[in-house]
Amino acid sequence: MSVRRLDPNQPKDFEFTPENLAWAKEQIKKYPEGRQQAAVIPILWRAQEQHDQWLPEPAIRYVADMLGMAYIRVYEIATFYTMFNLSPVGRYHVQLCGTTPCMLRGAEEIKKVCRRVIGPEGQVTPEGVFSWVEVECLGACVNAPMVQVNKDYYEDLTPENFEALLEAFKRGRTPKTGPQNARQFSAPAGGAQTLTDPEIYQGHSDGAGQPQGKPVNED
Repeated sequence: MSVRRLDPNQPKDFEFTPENLAWAKEQIKKYPEGRQQAAVIPILWRAQEQHDQWLPEPAIRYVADMLGMAYIRVYEIATFYTMFNLSPVGRYHVQLCGTTPCMLRGAEEIKKVCRRVIGPEGQVTPEGVFSWVEVECLGACVNAPMVQVNKDYYEDLTPENFEALLEAFKRGRTPKTGPQNARQFSAPAGGAQTLTDPEIYQGHSDGAGQPQGKPVNED
């Protein structure tokens, strides 16, 4: 992992809105006495959401004070997890999975689209619409290659359908999430490949050709 540092341009201070402060206090209550520091990640995440999807240094200190933690401990967490953006991001922040399954399925071509349409990694487009970064596995390997845009996954990408996604975002539209081809969720891309012989379901059908489970013991 590359070194991650705080943005050189920081706001003067940070504090939660009353609504987010009440939410944070409820999160802290979920943990037993002496273990409240376990709430640090969700509270940092809420701070990032409040601050235009990036985490400034005053927010790190604010959360540390709230949880009675040394500043360096919260700084270590914020700089370790790539879910925390340490610099401003675009209105649509693209996280490109660059781990092996996605690379084998064409992530390098998706990266080329990011560079051509959005620009250099880690920079926000002049109009503030896009930014992108390569991250480690996002856990959707079966639908590789894929990206996460803000909170949503877009999967089974090609350079063509990914560029179409970016164009839709640019026009203010909300594209369909999930697979960008005919696949249903994580079903086999070419349709069912196993257990397709109707004979194995004889006498155990619901009448519509759908197999039903056979009782383990019919006695």
